[in-house]
Amino acid sequence: MISETNIKNKILEFLREVPDPEIPVLNIVDLGIIRDIREHNNFVEVDITPTYSGCPAMKVIEDDIAAKLREKGINNFRIKNIISPAWTTDWISAEGRNKLREYGIAPPEEKSGDKNFLLGKTKNITCPHCKSINTILISQFGSTPCKALYKCKDCTEPFDYFKCH
Repeated sequence: MISETNIKNKILEFLREVPDPEIPVLNIVDLGIIRDIREHNNFVEVDITPTYSGCPAMKVIEDDIAAKLREKGINNFRIKNIISPAWTTDWISAEGRNKLREYGIAPPEEKSGDKNFLLGKTKNITCPHCKSINTILISQFGSTPCKALYKCKDCTEPFDYFKCH
């Protein structure tokens, strides 16, 4: 008999093959949206949390999870959206942060709860291209709502910063 822990680990392994539709260098496990996986009597429940309320990619992610589970022979499942507690960038794995950096997106540099923007302050984000901290905020909105657009003053390259929340 296979233990529930082994089943959970196997399903996590399957879900590592599901890329985030907006940032395909990340899988949904590294992004931290997989909250829990339970199996009971050959029925699997997968709990997911959107990266922010109203995230347009969640339907695609649900469909991709369903397709991956079916591909792997798991047909009795339910995908459940859990919104509390809210997703936080703290849940992005260390491997996910490295993948973002290598892809040219600056990962969140600190724990969620950064209030600098509310106080009218900006912070210098490390450039993922040249590693300089001589950067400037161009726009609070980058290629997706969860990212801000920065520019490096040293290498002059623009880049997205995955905002903390």
